[in-house]
Parts: sequence; C-alpha cells; structure tokens
Amino acid sequence: MAGYLISETTREEREKIVAESLGNIEANCDGCMAGLAEMYQDYIEGKKELRQINMEFNARYVKGEDMPGRNRCPM
Repeated sequence: MAGYLISETTREEREKIVAESLGNIEANCDGCMAGLAEMYQDYIEGKKELRQINMEFNARYVKGEDMPGRNRCPM
C-alpha cells in the first residue's frame, strides 16, 4: 500500500490522492466541493500533511468558526 505522507509521495501522487478522495468535484453545483479542494492545496504543495489539515478543519468546526447562521441553541 502506498503512503500518504509528503515524504512518501510526489506532487502528482498527492493531487491524485486528493482528487480520488473528493470524487468528481465539478459535478457539484453548490460550490462547496471546490472549497474542499482548495482546503487540501497545502498538502498537494507539500506544506502540510493531511492529518494536520483535517485536524485544523475539525477544530474550526467544533468551535463554530466560519459557519454563518450556526449559533448555539438559546436556552
């Protein structure tokens, strides 16, 4: 099994990993998939590992950052 770490892959392999993981991003018209593709650009360029990008995304999701209209439930 091939690795996913930057040190184990070429840029072309990382592009393929992201493309295959996200599926056909052009087929979605709501625009959210394009944002996901951009999110992984640092991995493709060899700047951040997948794990780091995913952890950063999850941290923002849990905090509710960058999620307009999503507030805590009023009590």
